[in-house]
Amino acid sequence: MKPFRKHTGMVVPLDRANVDTDQIIPKQFLKRIERTGFGEFLFYDWRFEPSGKLNLSFGLNEPRYRGASILVTGKNFGCGSSREHAPWALADFGFRAIIASSFADIFANNCMKNGLLPVTLPEELVKAIIEQAGANEPYELTVDLEARTVTDGRGLSAAFVIDDFQRRCLMEGLDDIGLTMLHESDIAAYEAKRAGQIS
Repeated sequence: MKPFRKHTGMVVPLDRANVDTDQIIPKQFLKRIERTGFGEFLFYDWRFEPSGKLNLSFGLNEPRYRGASILVTGKNFGCGSSREHAPWALADFGFRAIIASSFADIFANNCMKNGLLPVTLPEELVKAIIEQAGANEPYELTVDLEARTVTDGRGLSAAFVIDDFQRRCLMEGLDDIGLTMLHESDIAAYEAKRAGQIS
């Protein structure tokens, strides 16, 4: 998992509440067994017209947001099913952090297990960031996991809360397998002992 310590990136707004995981990555695209390749189908039903053409009125398709790596969105983001493909699609599209006033618990946990940082901020502040990101000029934020802050270099400085263990895992790039491998020598010793007992 790619470590996350401090990230500065362009912000794209998605001013919608209760965005569920089927809207993030529709079910018909859940056929891959790898974690990659889902980005092209992110928000598919919103990004594309029924004809298959790009919906140019949808924010992620606007040229000014090309390369955005921070998504700011409405409350209860990631609700619905527990599919881990949702954070896979967001990360594959290029997002490193998502800012909202609340997240579905399973979705938030899946994000952190895949190197994607969900940042919870007060709703009024999220609305202000959405408004700023919707202005004509590009808007950048710095998400500092070490300091647990979000800043914009224009006067905004907001602290966010994150569990110490999850913060450590993100900063060190440790997913569940990485955490297990920290105990590789203990596991090897146990297996060697067990093999001796069986023989």
